[in-house]
Amino acid sequence: MTTGVKTIIYPVKDLARAKAVFSALLEVEPYADEPYYVGFRAAGQEIGLDPNGHAKGMTGPVPYWHVAGIRTRLAALLEAGAELLQDVQDVGGGKLIASVKDAEGNLVGLVQDPVA
Repeated sequence: MTTGVKTIIYPVKDLARAKAVFSALLEVEPYADEPYYVGFRAAGQEIGLDPNGHAKGMTGPVPYWHVAGIRTRLAALLEAGAELLQDVQDVGGGKLIASVKDAEGNLVGLVQDPVA
């Protein structure tokens, strides 16, 4: 089951410039500001800037679907013909992510929030 797209990650080449642009757009400061990731929370969305995104194969913004069982959902996507890009990985605090490429070459991300 999914609770929808709540996270969008943008690959960026100039993190400082991208941070300034998204700060102006969202009218909030980042809650996470690290050399490897800048994250904003605004209007119920997480907007992330990934300076390593292009090296990971990201060609544009990637929507991340929030799911209850990431491993089950990932297996279902692979069974349906998706191509694995990133297997399930803990990115801190129990938050799990994974990503695939669909049959049309679109990138699709999955997020499982930490279990309380």
